[in-house]
Amino acid sequence: MGRRSLWMVVLLIITLLSTSFLMGCSKDEGLITLRVNEVTRSVFYAPMYAAINQGFFEEEGLALDFTTGQGADQVMIALLSKQADIGFMGPEATVYVFNEGREDYVVNFAQLTKRDGSFLVGREPDPDFTWDKVIGKTIIGGRKGGMPLMTLEYVLKNKGIMPGEDVEVLTNIQFALMAGAFTGGTGDYTTLFEPVAAALEKEGTGFVVASVGQESGEIPYTVFSAAKSYIEANPEIIQSFTNAIYKGQLWVEQSTPQEIAEAIQSFFPDADLEILATVAERYKSIDAWAKTPVFTEDAFNRLQDVMELAGEIDQRAPYNELVNNSFGEKAIKEITLDDIK
Repeated sequence: MGRRSLWMVVLLIITLLSTSFLMGCSKDEGLITLRVNEVTRSVFYAPMYAAINQGFFEEEGLALDFTTGQGADQVMIALLSKQADIGFMGPEATVYVFNEGREDYVVNFAQLTKRDGSFLVGREPDPDFTWDKVIGKTIIGGRKGGMPLMTLEYVLKNKGIMPGEDVEVLTNIQFALMAGAFTGGTGDYTTLFEPVAAALEKEGTGFVVASVGQESGEIPYTVFSAAKSYIEANPEIIQSFTNAIYKGQLWVEQSTPQEIAEAIQSFFPDADLEILATVAERYKSIDAWAKTPVFTEDAFNRLQDVMELAGEIDQRAPYNELVNNSFGEKAIKEITLDDIK
């Protein structure tokens, strides 16, 4: 199924699920509860988890009801069917929905990560890895139309390696099943997020050979989004949420990998502290986390460059319609390092 057909099906499902507009927030011990749907659970999103466990959302009067969607398409369905108030996903999904002509489209209001957070994993350690080694091989690449696959293909093409010609890239394996498929014998390489990649290394069933994000350069990879109508109806809530995220970004920037690991450990009960610290160091070393919530126009244009190169869009969406930086800009003006100590 093509990307356009897929998103038309998604929008049909949303239409069937949607009911009258609900705010989705309730008072609980003085806090407003927000339903947040995250694309997946990964150390890549450490600033958000740190913000939760450091109490920054509570300081802003918020409590979060968390769901993991396992894919940007699932997060988008939750948002547009009013099953979630805020979505955390790749901004490519908002471009697809806008280009389909939906009136109450989804707007990006805060950026969390600024490059791909996946790692290329092989079957053997390869400290001398070069990308030409994937020629003639098979890579489990992720869902068609999703940022992990598009960024991988962007890197391959920039290396002069053509997917489908020089290397086979599998797109028929669900995101949550990629690690299991790889350890079960499918493919020569796969792309995985952390802490899954580090867990495979510990087991000896897979080994990180390259960072996709380090090769791709800065791309607005994961952002916080909400329906235009929700933002218009609840600007104070969106501001409070953005304030908490910015506090998390400041805290992570000032903290060591060990401190980050300790702060987010409750979100990864099956990962030991050593692995979490190793992963936090990896993400710090490639400068993966955005330092502020502001989503720049240059970054938005680069995102659409990647989407065009992947053949996923034939028209560009307008930055001023799909990005609202007013909340991030206000957070930067009003919050300092003293507010996180």
